[in-house]
Amino acid sequence: MSAALSRWPEEEDEFAMAEDKFARLVAFLRRQESRELDHAELEVTLTEQGRELMRELFQAHVNSRGPGPAAGPVCGADEVERNVRRLHERSLSTVFGEVQVKRLGYGATGVKSLHPLDAELNLPAEEYSLGVRRLAAVHAAKESFDDTVEAVAQQTGKTVGKRQIEELVQRSAVDFDTFYEQRRPKPGEASGSILAISADGKGVVMRPDDLREATRKAAQEETHKLSKHLSRGEKKNRKRMATVAAVYTVAPYVRTPEQITRSLAPLHEAAPARPPVENKRVWASLEKTPEAVLEEAFQEGLHRDPGRQKRWVGLVDGNATQLKLLEKLSTKHEVGMTIVMDIIHVSEYLWKASVAFNEETSLEREKWVSARLNGVLRGQAAQVAAGMRRSATLRELSAKQREPVDTAARYLLNHQHYMHYDRYLAAGLPIGTGVIEGACRHLVVDRMDGVARWSLKGAEAVLRLRALRSSGDFEQYWHYHGAKEYQRNHVAHYANAQVVPVQGRSPPDLSLV
Repeated sequence: MSAALSRWPEEEDEFAMAEDKFARLVAFLRRQESRELDHAELEVTLTEQGRELMRELFQAHVNSRGPGPAAGPVCGADEVERNVRRLHERSLSTVFGEVQVKRLGYGATGVKSLHPLDAELNLPAEEYSLGVRRLAAVHAAKESFDDTVEAVAQQTGKTVGKRQIEELVQRSAVDFDTFYEQRRPKPGEASGSILAISADGKGVVMRPDDLREATRKAAQEETHKLSKHLSRGEKKNRKRMATVAAVYTVAPYVRTPEQITRSLAPLHEAAPARPPVENKRVWASLEKTPEAVLEEAFQEGLHRDPGRQKRWVGLVDGNATQLKLLEKLSTKHEVGMTIVMDIIHVSEYLWKASVAFNEETSLEREKWVSARLNGVLRGQAAQVAAGMRRSATLRELSAKQREPVDTAARYLLNHQHYMHYDRYLAAGLPIGTGVIEGACRHLVVDRMDGVARWSLKGAEAVLRLRALRSSGDFEQYWHYHGAKEYQRNHVAHYANAQVVPVQGRSPPDLSLV
């Protein structure tokens, strides 16, 4: 027996202190002094004492595992055998508080020691447990880093610095891409015959060093009206564009142009129940280019429909870059995508044009818009555009008066190839970008707009975590993340990627999902 093992107490009851703590807590609750507390004071007392009890139970369990002697020779990935054993100690900050882990290290001259017990416990490389990391990730996805610091302190009884919180959040999101790359639909998973892809962009105010190069140069060349505050329009060169994407399936929903026109009226009648959106995945990226994000969207679609049996639909609002990318990628992947212009954006152009011919609050304006929108929905976008221009000419409107008319007409003519709404409605295809616009608001605006300036790494991590929660994938991802941590921190350091288990025990089952 080595000197390290000989110093390990063999007959000590590791749980004696925890049992004594529990007994003292029960005794306190039985005494009169506890009955003098109101319910709020009792909650505080039990939270604090209960957390300490859980910490002692955690510590006792770790101690009960012993120092973790290896079941066989320990050889590292560097092919150096570690035959020198020493007892090492490290701290681990858990959700219950700080504990100490004493375990055998296997080392040799000039190489890093390996600890089989660390692998068995899947300990992280840093001080904070995966539970604390998860706590930081969950809160930072919903609220500010300052609020996350406070929430973690309330839960764990230990204050973690803001910088450490940001680092934990960034580590939490590192496996986002590989998680989705390896994931496949579950057998028998409900899936409609239409596969929809949509994308949009949303600006996020960034630290100067994290702006894209062209934006950073433009910001440096700007002059400002005020010395301590950005005036209207001056934030333009302070933002980096996040590309937001959505992929989902849905069953066909056949409608008529009249139903759409009525549903878009200010006081519209209730429309028939539409099929629910299925298996929606939404995400956003500040780091990646729009093409890279849309390529991921196509890969997600191909994971769901490898045989290209579904009707692929691309939903856009007229953004030229998005249109070019959808056409390019649909050709590349041979999916025969139908690209559809968002009908809400079309109607907004018509509403702006309508004031050239009608009083802003008149019923005639509403009728004018409904008539033109109905024409567009019947696949007559070019005729509607020509009619608007002709009316402006006949009324001898000035250039300024007819400007919204010409703008709307150009929009219709430039995008008429994506406005065959008569065909789309008959086939039951979606014609609106509500899913992606909701994603922009929830993923980006609701969290990112409340911060003065973001770092690129911090913002990207938060966007990923929000995407996981919005897509309903967080729990599955966290299991995957824990398994990847095991691979990185332990498996990768052993010869032949085989962790040497603790003597008498099997290695943990941390298979990748």
